[in-house]
Amino acid sequence: MNKNLGGKLIVIIAVLLFFVYGIFGVPSGFSGNALVASLQKRISLGLDLKGGTHLILQVQVNDAVNVDSDNAIQTLKSGLRAAKITGVDISKPDLASHPEQIVIKGMPPERSGDLRTIVQDRLPEYDLTSGANNAFTVAMKPTNLSDLKTRAVQQAIETIRNRIDQLGVSEPIIEEHGLGQYQILVQLPGIDDPARVKEVMQSTAMLEIRQVMGGPYPSQEAALQDKGGVMPEDSMLMPGKTNPDGTQSWYFVSRIPAVSGKDLRTAGPGTDENGQPAVSFTLTAEGGRKFYAFTSAHVKDLLGVVLDGKVQSVATIDEPIHDQGIIKGRFTEQEVKDQSMILRSGALPAGIKYLEERTVGPSLGTDSIRAGVRAAVYGMTAVLIFMLIYYRAAGINADLALVLNLVILLGFLGFTGATLTLPGIAGVILTVGMGVDSNVLIFERIREELRNGKTPPSAVEQGFGHAWVTIVDTHVTTIVSAVILFLFGTGPVKGFAVTLSFGLFANLFTAVFVSRVIFDWVLSRKRVGEALSI
Repeated sequence: MNKNLGGKLIVIIAVLLFFVYGIFGVPSGFSGNALVASLQKRISLGLDLKGGTHLILQVQVNDAVNVDSDNAIQTLKSGLRAAKITGVDISKPDLASHPEQIVIKGMPPERSGDLRTIVQDRLPEYDLTSGANNAFTVAMKPTNLSDLKTRAVQQAIETIRNRIDQLGVSEPIIEEHGLGQYQILVQLPGIDDPARVKEVMQSTAMLEIRQVMGGPYPSQEAALQDKGGVMPEDSMLMPGKTNPDGTQSWYFVSRIPAVSGKDLRTAGPGTDENGQPAVSFTLTAEGGRKFYAFTSAHVKDLLGVVLDGKVQSVATIDEPIHDQGIIKGRFTEQEVKDQSMILRSGALPAGIKYLEERTVGPSLGTDSIRAGVRAAVYGMTAVLIFMLIYYRAAGINADLALVLNLVILLGFLGFTGATLTLPGIAGVILTVGMGVDSNVLIFERIREELRNGKTPPSAVEQGFGHAWVTIVDTHVTTIVSAVILFLFGTGPVKGFAVTLSFGLFANLFTAVFVSRVIFDWVLSRKRVGEALSI
């Protein structure tokens, strides 16, 4: 028995040392300040404790649907031209509510079979339905529409995360928020420049290289007047970058870009031929092939570099270009760095709208830490004193188990890098309460067995054996609730669920295994028949 008990004591000491290392790591010293500094490095604090910015964004998923349906329109026009079908009007009548619907009018009745073949072969994600007066509706299938919107939200989350990571924000929370509302929760602990982060995060940064078919014009009216009031086929009117005097030029550009952001491999700060700040970019192999084919066919034509829906610069194609270029446009050095970073992290698939913004100051976070720690210390001290008074010497057993429980929980946070929030501190306090509850169940059962005339070793054996089922039952039901909170809750609620769940697992170890070992050690030092202080 003593040999077995020694092995269990070694296990407890090893677990204690392991999780103490999780809390402090290898401290630079053993003074109070050194230990606090080590603790702060190992355990990350959430927004409500560290201070920072809380944002709720909504992805404008219809923007992504519009882009897809615009490409579908170009595919339809290309297919109809190839089939030599003319005089057909293709439009999207309800851009605001149903951008996925395309209406085709003026289709010759005898050629409707060709239209159906084009849709089936080239647009398998769309359905074709016929209406009155030879009108047809091409609409995205509901499953494809839902998938496109979901992908837009997920891509937006990944793009925002890439941008925030490159800005150096530590421990950000970026995740889907709400149910079916296309919202994103963003929490940035310790952020010192929320305005810049918002600007960088919201920019769509859509890089496109298009053929310039006319311009610059001083206004949209002047541009249309130059073309006889009719928009040239397969072109669109796009603004240029605002001039220093506040005016803006306009250009006719090709509706379909030669290359776009998805063809971009990397981007970085650079300079133009005059030594001014500019953004240099390199295309992927496939993007380079497309760009070379386009520029080879348009030598001496004008080429426009478009960023965020504005023509940044226009140049003549003197010779075919492969996979490198620069974006010029009176940028500052900081703008060049930001634009390069945004381009590297990818373009947002759709615009985003701010629904909520809150800022938590560091002083408020410090107050929260102080109040939370004070509540935890007061509560645990009261519990430790109560156990000592009510259960006498056995209360020391419970107190040691509770302290080890807290060490294990904090060590878990240090090892996993889990973020500690104010609700997380509440989870720690609740774990202490659950630990006391387990000890009370065991101790009261031991007392009952002693009153029934059992010897101390038998009473301890029976007490732990009978209380075990109840303890497991209460812990499992609470852990299931915590898992549900983690799966469906937001950041702070998840912090509460994490600390509560692992605290309960730690409590099963300390209340059952550690307490039993301590009881066995105490009994091994008592004479036969000597009473147990409980």
